[in-house]
Amino acid sequence: MAKAQELEASFLAEMLAHSGLGAAEGSFSGGSGEDQFASFLRQEQARLMVEGGGIGLAELIFNSMAKAEHVPDA
Repeated sequence: MAKAQELEASFLAEMLAHSGLGAAEGSFSGGSGEDQFASFLRQEQARLMVEGGGIGLAELIFNSMAKAEHVPDA
């Protein structure tokens, strides 16, 4: 389940990046340094989202993997 939660967090971090969440604008933005460290902030935000229940993706992934593991070879 831990790996499924990591995958969900990575997915959410990527979605946060594409949404533009936390993008600084104007003359007081942090420039390239801020851009480099923004991914760490998004990853932590995504991890906390998953810890708080997430969007249910980890549970779906886990259940799918568990089901596939118990399917006998045809």
